[in-house]
Amino acid sequence: MSTGPVQAQPASKEASSHGRAVLTRFMVFSVATTIALMALWTQVSPWLSYPVAVLSDIVLNQTAPMWVRSVDVQPGQMLVKTAVEVVIPNSGGRKAAAILPADPGRLAYGFPILLALLLSSWAIMRRPGLVQRALAGYALLLPTQTFSLVMFVLMNLAAGAQYDTRALRVDPWQIEAIVFGSQVATLVLPALMPVLIWLWLDRKFFNDVIVHGWKQSLEAKKQSGASEGANG
Repeated sequence: MSTGPVQAQPASKEASSHGRAVLTRFMVFSVATTIALMALWTQVSPWLSYPVAVLSDIVLNQTAPMWVRSVDVQPGQMLVKTAVEVVIPNSGGRKAAAILPADPGRLAYGFPILLALLLSSWAIMRRPGLVQRALAGYALLLPTQTFSLVMFVLMNLAAGAQYDTRALRVDPWQIEAIVFGSQVATLVLPALMPVLIWLWLDRKFFNDVIVHGWKQSLEAKKQSGASEGANG
């Protein structure tokens, strides 16, 4: 009665080991590639994040014209000149219009994460179209990165004005929305969106390799448990 499960055990162990090996290779390669690309990102981000700054300039002028006077965009830097007066530190209460600097590359680091995931899956599956997926991912990240940079600027402006609704000429709920939105935009989305976009761009790899390997591992554990029960 126990012959069937005992014969299936070696195959189960082999499938489980293969699935774990693939997942381990993918994880190790992903971590190593992410570290390498992050180091490279510090050198190339001024140019690759430039479109994010340009789009943020457009969004700020369209959505907050009462606050923004002008935006100076250069590779690696965005300087927002505002119409909101804030207290100058150590000036005896004197005020001046706030000028907010921002580095677009600091909030656009999702692209090296996405590229590391794409390279890691390609190294295992060798699926064609890596360059096309990387370019598509870069374009898909732009809206989120723009939102993150805009919320970062608005949050700094609100903080500079000490969240004074009179100085900002807004309602309290709008300040709360900026605070909440900036938390999501700067802490969650930059790291979450590249993973979600990768899952969509490399869904074949995810389904065929990771999900299939996970199912094989579960099936192997079930068969191993059944075999041990039959032998017992």
